[in-house]
Amino acid sequence: MKKIKLFFILLVISAMPMLSFAQEPPHPPGSGSPGAPAPGGGQTPVGSAPIGGGMELLLALSLVYGGKKVYYAKMTQESVSE
Repeated sequence: MKKIKLFFILLVISAMPMLSFAQEPPHPPGSGSPGAPAPGGGQTPVGSAPIGGGMELLLALSLVYGGKKVYYAKMTQESVSE
């Protein structure tokens, strides 16, 4: 029974990204058809957002955490062998 529950929970979690798509940006004012702005009107679409800062921070924190774990494992191993 536990395996069946776990299977369905993992199935729902893995299906969530397919159900959570973002909305498209609104059409610029004065556009004739979707995606094609009228001549002389509308705004320039905004580019994508950078993700570099968050990834660098995550990598740095994971390196610090991993180094701490290695340090404490080495210290406990030395204290046991003494």
